[in-house]
Order: sequence, then C-alpha cells, then structure tokens
Amino acid sequence: MSTATANPVSASPLLALRGAILAYLAVDAALARLMGGALRLHDEPPRGSVPVYGVFGDAEIRDESVDGAARHAHSLSLILYARPGSARSGLAAAERMADLLADAPLALTGHSLVTLRVARLAATRDPATGEARATLTLQAVTEGRPA
Repeated sequence: MSTATANPVSASPLLALRGAILAYLAVDAALARLMGGALRLHDEPPRGSVPVYGVFGDAEIRDESVDGAARHAHSLSLILYARPGSARSGLAAAERMADLLADAPLALTGHSLVTLRVARLAATRDPATGEARATLTLQAVTEGRPA
C-alpha cells in the first residue's frame, strides 16, 4: 500500500471505499425502510440488535498499479441478516443495495473510484440456527489521488 500521510484513514483504499459506501447508502429512504428506519451497516454484528442489519464481510485488495498510478482491485462483501422467519427481508435489503451500488458514483476520500460492480448476490441459511442471510459481493477498482 502507499506510504503514511497526514490522514492515515484516507490512505487506505479499503477504508475509503467502505466510507463512501456508507455515505452513499445512508441517504436512500427505501433502503432505510427495509432496514427498520435507518441504514444499519456495521463493522460487526451489533449486540442485541434485531435484524434487518448488515455487516461488512470479507474484503481483499490487490495491487494493480499501472503506469505509475497506484491502483487497487477490491473484492468486498456486505452481509445482510434477515428477520427471523423472513429470508425475504434480508434479500430485499441486499437487492436494494445492489441496485444502488451498481456503477454508483461514489466519492472516496483520497482515492478515485474507477469501477464498481455487483459480482454476486447469494442467499444462505445457517444450518444450526436457521438464520437467513444475503451476501452481496462487490468488485471495485480504485486509484490513489495525489495529495
């Protein structure tokens, strides 16, 4: 990755992408309704919280620098937890996120978004608990902006 700067958070292309996703999704009223009144997308499952909520899942960044430009290829998942007895609730929120994020013009701090696409949407059920989840996998390319 790049060298340290005055603002280490903006130096991370992954954190910049996650922050832009949060900001972009937070203003959508339809998504807020699907999630109980507000965007509920967290780093970790909130204690005692009732679904529908989402968490940032697995992420991977690969260096894809070209011609002196610091580029990174991202694979990033968002996991939506459904209300008990309603797989549809998690899927509906994941599908709304997918619609919003496909080619979205996200504004990243310290980076530019080159591409963003929805690579996959999967629905699963935990065999032990019966809990339904929807996982949205995004692929993006970012490029560092000069300071």
